[in-house]
Amino acid sequence: MTGIDPYSYASFGVAMSIGLSTIGAAWGILLTGSSLLGAAVKAPRISSKNLISIIFCEAVAIYGVIMSIILINKFSAGSPDSGTQAQRMFSGFSLFWAGLTVGLSNLFCGVCVGIVGSACALADAQKAELFVKILIVEIFGSALGLFGVIVGIIQSTDGRMP
Repeated sequence: MTGIDPYSYASFGVAMSIGLSTIGAAWGILLTGSSLLGAAVKAPRISSKNLISIIFCEAVAIYGVIMSIILINKFSAGSPDSGTQAQRMFSGFSLFWAGLTVGLSNLFCGVCVGIVGSACALADAQKAELFVKILIVEIFGSALGLFGVIVGIIQSTDGRMP
């Protein structure tokens, strides 16, 4: 593992943060959108208010973009010739794992929000009073991605490239 340049690890962490977050958001939009369109055939009234589920899925991608900006600022602060090898390896691994943590948590968050958003659309088409109750569950599912961002920020705190 020490034969690979630490800047490669850091770059891969940044890529995983934005890439997996975007895939999670797209997957959630796919799950929610298809159920929303199908349920809107039966009850057209649900199409506008259930767009909040799509917005929650888009927020997952925004979490990844924000974390990528934070990580790339830590990454571009250093130069390959400065600091010791141990400092560069620590920083590279720190940024790699922070990016991977954020990316995976947002991937799972996007799927979670998509499944709950799909259930919200279908339940709202059946009984309108269930919308707010399921929306609260969807908010808690969306918090998973925010927790991942917080953990990623904590992981990358000392990860500034020398």
